Amino acid sequence: MSLFDASLPREHVDQTRPLADRMRPETLAEFVGQEHILGSGKPLRVQLERGEPGSIILWGPPGSGKTTLARLIARLTRCDFVPFSAVLAGIKEVKAVMAAAERSRRAGRRTLIFIDEIHRFNKAQQDAFLPYVERGDVTLIGATTENPSFEVISALLSRAKVYALRALTAAEIVTLLERALADGRRGLGELGIRVEGTELLEQIAIYANGDARAAYNTLETAVAASPSGVLTRQTVEDAIQRKLLLYDKAGEEHFNLISALHKSVRSSDVDASLYWLARMLEAGEDRLYIARRLIRMAIEDIGLADPKALEQAVAAMQAVHFLGIPEGDQALAQAAIYLSVSPKSDAAYQALERVREEVRDTMAEPVPLHLRNPVTASMKEWGYGAGYQHAHQSEDALTGMPCLPPSLAGRRYYFPTPRGIEKRIAERLEEIRRRRAATGPGEPSP
Repeated sequence: MSLFDASLPREHVDQTRPLADRMRPETLAEFVGQEHILGSGKPLRVQLERGEPGSIILWGPPGSGKTTLARLIARLTRCDFVPFSAVLAGIKEVKAVMAAAERSRRAGRRTLIFIDEIHRFNKAQQDAFLPYVERGDVTLIGATTENPSFEVISALLSRAKVYALRALTAAEIVTLLERALADGRRGLGELGIRVEGTELLEQIAIYANGDARAAYNTLETAVAASPSGVLTRQTVEDAIQRKLLLYDKAGEEHFNLISALHKSVRSSDVDASLYWLARMLEAGEDRLYIARRLIRMAIEDIGLADPKALEQAVAAMQAVHFLGIPEGDQALAQAAIYLSVSPKSDAAYQALERVREEVRDTMAEPVPLHLRNPVTASMKEWGYGAGYQHAHQSEDALTGMPCLPPSLAGRRYYFPTPRGIEKRIAERLEEIRRRRAATGPGEPSP
């Protein structure tokens, strides 16, 4: 018997359960999406065809099929399926379940432990699974929306294969919705629902944002509000309150979105900058965190090409702090626009990096005597301050006095760009260097 046919016994369907639960695939042939791991010849499918999936971690966004896939694996490999919630269980419950699994193994039955939201288990709780996984008492499948590299202990990661699931595409979700409308046993087929235009299912799919569960819930709500048996634009609009945004302020998506905003500003793409900013605002991101990042962009990516960029970013931070939500959001948008259209330069940023590298890689030269303050008579006798030239006592406040250690004389670190204000800075630097060279060391100031 193939693991991928429909010959496994079908369970009775309780019509009072939510549509998303009723429509869980009963075979892998019904599973939609994740072809990169379940397609022909792909790693997880090969493991399942051998009947030995091993312990795995399923990492992906909500509604991508993690729980469904775990149930299918248990069903197809004939394992006892034991669901575990990391939110509700503690070490005591873990040990009780593991003891039962060990007894089952001795009786010739295999147990698959499914841990939903495994990232919520602390280190001690995760450690409790290790001996049972190592002995083969259980097959462990963990599901997480968070990057397992950060949330799952290394010992458990080394004993499990991590599979990254992707958010479903709109087309894949439409397929699921069409199947639900046609299925009379598990879905809504007996209701004979007629859809007023195929684009309505596409709209549900788009608003679900890759989450199959959210799409099913929207469809079920819209159908319940369609007593005529016709799914109309109005019923769909009533069911869709707002787009379901994947966002965890402590997780990876938080960093993905701020990265997208930063790179859009750096690329001078004002529309993309506003889009990613709005995504963060709508998801409830801390406004002062966004303001701090905008300040960093002004320093790192614009710098002296437009010194006012830093002023704008700091002003936006102060406005956000003073006005709060939602009025302060406009200040963030204004700053993002200003930074996006500003001339870009990382010359100051690179200059500091060059100097830091020089400091790390060379000896810490003593401060030249002429740059030291002779705060005592003895210091003056020792030569502190000897040869110092006071700039304000020279024409145009320029002297030829060297200020770097002798071994680094003539070294240059800052190379301004020909963009924005830095173009004028570059011209001024060349003038300063030319006149300093012409002036020479000169006479020390009294």
